[in-house]
Amino acid sequence: MKLVSACLIGVNCNFKAQNWLNPKLCAEFLKGDYFPVCPEVLGGLTVPRVPSEIVGGGGSEVLSGKAKVINMEGTDVTAQFVKGAYAALEIAKTVGAKEALFTEKSPSCGCGLIFDGSFTDKFVKGDGVTAALLKKNGIKVTCIKVDKP
Repeated sequence: MKLVSACLIGVNCNFKAQNWLNPKLCAEFLKGDYFPVCPEVLGGLTVPRVPSEIVGGGGSEVLSGKAKVINMEGTDVTAQFVKGAYAALEIAKTVGAKEALFTEKSPSCGCGLIFDGSFTDKFVKGDGVTAALLKKNGIKVTCIKVDKP
């Protein structure tokens, strides 16, 4: 069993209430190989929602209290991102997932590359909050490239 970003299998749960359907991943999901999660929704954020970025580091720094997740309106949504990350980790443990296939660049799911916190479509090396937490707990995280909606 693997976790998969729910938006990659067609769930309209990204910040624009859209998805980034990946037909190959959707086919695997239909076989029962994947468990869909949206950490931002699990953390209590709405669909649609104001875009958010990590300010002051990456997901690991958010988890250690050294960085925050701020939305485009300036609201601190760190607590929701952390709550969603821990909910996704609990789901991974429950279903026995050893791997997660997540969307790239997301402040939750991104791995290796995330938005830089300036809301200017610039990127920095780093992981989103959920990706960082899963990696810290021995779960392999693979990012899937998506086209910007």
